[in-house]
Amino acid sequence: MDVIYDWFRQLYIDHGINLTIVYDRFDRNRMLGGLWTTIKLSLTCLALSVLIGLVGAWLQGARSVLLRAVVQGYIQFFRNTPPLVQMYFFFFALGSLMPQVRNEFGFTQPMIDNYTWAIISLSFFAGAFNVEIFRSGIEAVPKSTVEAAESLGYTRLQSYIHVVLPLAFRVCLPALNNNLVNLVKTTTLAYAIAVPEMLYVANQIWSDAVNVPEMMTFLLFAYVALVGILVWVMRKWEQSMALPGYGR
Repeated sequence: MDVIYDWFRQLYIDHGINLTIVYDRFDRNRMLGGLWTTIKLSLTCLALSVLIGLVGAWLQGARSVLLRAVVQGYIQFFRNTPPLVQMYFFFFALGSLMPQVRNEFGFTQPMIDNYTWAIISLSFFAGAFNVEIFRSGIEAVPKSTVEAAESLGYTRLQSYIHVVLPLAFRVCLPALNNNLVNLVKTTTLAYAIAVPEMLYVANQIWSDAVNVPEMMTFLLFAYVALVGILVWVMRKWEQSMALPGYGR
């Protein structure tokens, strides 16, 4: 690896292309940490937003008018406000109302840190869209199929989990794929509340090394790679769940 590091160092000397994240150990470790934070943040938000979408879509069909109104209010709130404003609302408005706790050094700090607020904000934001995505898939399942499940003794919840949801998934996977891709890209907003993801770390590095073009180019290709992996996984999942008459 030393040969590669020396080559990139010489590239900077000869041509001014300063990729410190390759040849400088400190910057390299910082960027690897930022990449790992981005991956963890993305995976956590993906899972939580899908869970929110599934529960919300089921509640939209509830008999309770109050429950349906709450879900509809949630959807309208998070779909009609910018995600950055939502993140600031959670971090600065709700965060200021949370109790303080003492850390291991004896200093007080917020009970919920910025990383957790980013997860909460992004998950609720993407979850609002997922509710509507799953609702569209559920409505595409023929009522006769649901009636057949209920005639076999399935409860509403059982028919939702075992019959409706597997069929609805096949219909809404393309739209879900698109929303999850947008969610991965939206994780860059965590930069605004000092979550050390890739954009935040890149800003620190280019402030020290004055290599903005190089870092922005790296970020571009890094996110192309991350989103490309997600799209590939979702495409394989969609193909494995293919069923004639549903989603095709």
